[in-house]
Amino acid sequence: MNPTLYIVATPIGNLGDISQRAIEVLKAVDLIAAEDTRHSKTLLQSFSITTPVRAYHEHNEDETTARLIEQLLAGQSIALISDAGTPLINDPGYKLVAAALEKRIAVVPVPGPSAIIAALSVAGLPTHRFAFEGYLPAKTTARKKLLQSLINETRTLVFYETPHRIRDALEDMQSIFGAQRRVSVARELTKQFEQVVLAPVTNIIADLADGSITSKGEFVVVVEGAADSPADDEEVKRVHEILATKLSSKDAVLLTTKITGRNRNDVYKLALEATDRAAVDK
Repeated sequence: MNPTLYIVATPIGNLGDISQRAIEVLKAVDLIAAEDTRHSKTLLQSFSITTPVRAYHEHNEDETTARLIEQLLAGQSIALISDAGTPLINDPGYKLVAAALEKRIAVVPVPGPSAIIAALSVAGLPTHRFAFEGYLPAKTTARKKLLQSLINETRTLVFYETPHRIRDALEDMQSIFGAQRRVSVARELTKQFEQVVLAPVTNIIADLADGSITSKGEFVVVVEGAADSPADDEEVKRVHEILATKLSSKDAVLLTTKITGRNRNDVYKLALEATDRAAVDK
């Protein structure tokens, strides 16, 4: 093999998803750089791959990148794999790829499984435009701030989430995006207990609470994008004023949210402003 850096996708759960080409490349290269050598051991043993393995992760990325580039320049070929799925997608590796390209070393993708693409393919939401945001911040304030910045994003949004934070994350989405924003939750993709559910976020939260959706395993959360043209402030106030003459304050806010495509918190704030202004005018 000519000196080449191969970026090799590996199964995200079901070992049967590995490609024949991936197996051949992993057997033929001089070295495999793996995010977690212990985790990769099971995969490699399953396909009788005996190629030497070296750890390559976020804690040794800078040091190991330089070492791997030296080996590539010396004529060796290296395959980069992550714990699961396609390397570099929310995993270390871009520094190695950038350094290899800078040195005019061939970088070859060996495509295959990806949790993002797998989740999108079964989400039941638009997939022609989407934005991947990785893991949401662990702390509530930072998480809400990030979600707030995405409130008018019309592309489908994709997040990774852990089992111990999934409910908090969905509750923050409900608070910021509105209870009726549709969400697809994909859990344990390609594994024995795989589960995919599409519903308004408020329903997803209820399913987690009653155990219909199990809070175990890794989650991919796919969120419906915002309406293309959310109404401006004055239109929101106009719609709410009309509805408020026939409905309770709570119902008027909820229906205004649905009609205008604006966030419930924004609608509530604008409704209060309109009420306060009307009181002053009197």
